[in-house]
Amino acid sequence: MNPALNIAIKAARKAGSVILRRMDRLGSLAVSLKGRNDYVSDVDRQAEEEIIAVLRKAFPDHAIMAEEGGNRGGDEHLWIIDPLDGTTNYLHGFPQFAVSIAMSAHDHVQLGVVYDPLREELFTASRGSGAFLNDRRVRATQIKGLDGALIGTGFPFRRQEHLDAYLGMFKALHADTAGIRRAGSAALDLAYVAAGRLDGFWEIGLSPWDMAAGALLIQEAGGMVGDFGGGADYLRTGNIVAGTPKVYAAIVQTIAPYLTPPLAH
Repeated sequence: MNPALNIAIKAARKAGSVILRRMDRLGSLAVSLKGRNDYVSDVDRQAEEEIIAVLRKAFPDHAIMAEEGGNRGGDEHLWIIDPLDGTTNYLHGFPQFAVSIAMSAHDHVQLGVVYDPLREELFTASRGSGAFLNDRRVRATQIKGLDGALIGTGFPFRRQEHLDAYLGMFKALHADTAGIRRAGSAALDLAYVAAGRLDGFWEIGLSPWDMAAGALLIQEAGGMVGDFGGGADYLRTGNIVAGTPKVYAAIVQTIAPYLTPPLAH
C-alpha cells in the first residue's frame, strides 16, 4: 500500500476516535456558527488537530488545507482535510458523517480516504490503484442511465440564491430516476457512488475538502466526476456531478437548462 495512504488512514482513524468519544456528550459541546446553516463544534477542531499532528509528523514539509482553519504552507504536496463532514448530522445524533482526507500533488489528487467511524467503513483510493472499502475492491454500478438510478444530492444551504435553480434540477431529475437521497454528508455520498450504493450525485457550492477524496474514489472505481458543464473544474467551482459514465452524462444533460451563468462555470 502507498505509504502516504497508510498515514492518511492512521490520521482518519484517530479523528474518528475523537468523534466517537464525544457522541455521548453532544449536549455539552461548544458549537459556533461559521455561516448560514454552517456549524462548527470543538469536536471538529479536535479531530482536525489529530489529523494535522499525524500528517505533520510524517510529512513536515507538506502543505495543508483544512476546513476549520488548519492551513499551512509547504511544498507541492497538499493535504485537503474535512475532519467531520456532516457536522449538523453529528450534532443531532443523525448517524451520517465521516472524516475525509485527500492528498494532492502537482494539482492532481493522488490519494483519498473517507472514514465512517460509526459503521467502521473505510473507503480508500490511490491514483491508478483502484478504490476499496475495508480492503475489498469496489466498483461503480453499470446502470445505463437515469431510469432506475438512485441519485444522491445536497441542498445548497450555503448558497440560497441558487435554490430556485437547484429545485428545477431536482424536479427534472426526480421525474426520471428511482429516487433521490439527501443524507447530509457529501464525502459519504461520493464514497457511496464509488461503492455502488448510489448511481450518481450532484450538488451546488461544495468546498474542496468535501469533494477531493470522494472524487478520486469514484474515478478509481470506474465512475466519472466533473463540474456542471462537464469539465474538470469542480474543486474550484464547488459544483459537482458524479456517477457511472452514462448516469454522469445524463445528469449533466438534464440539469443544463437550469444553469445560471455563475453555475455554468
